[in-house]
Amino acid sequence: MSQKRLTENVVMQNLASLEGWSLNEDKTAIARSFRFRDFNAAFGFMSRIALMAERLDHHPAWSNTYNRVDITLTTHDAGGLSEKDMVMARFINDLGA
Repeated sequence: MSQKRLTENVVMQNLASLEGWSLNEDKTAIARSFRFRDFNAAFGFMSRIALMAERLDHHPAWSNTYNRVDITLTTHDAGGLSEKDMVMARFINDLGA
């Protein structure tokens, strides 16, 4: 899977199908927040993401406070968003559904 930076047009096309994700101001990352019934559910969600992150060798920037998980995706080596970010965002959305 390519770590090449996606064009702005390709990023926008992908975002159209990624519910809840927003592009940061400098267009180098996407972010989304999730809320769960409690800490246990939020932590379980993060654990499942961590397993996929290891498989893809692509790790999110995230934080957790009780039942909330905030996630930011970017590809540092590409200087912006790559296909890995889009794959990860789709996986995360499927988990959060």
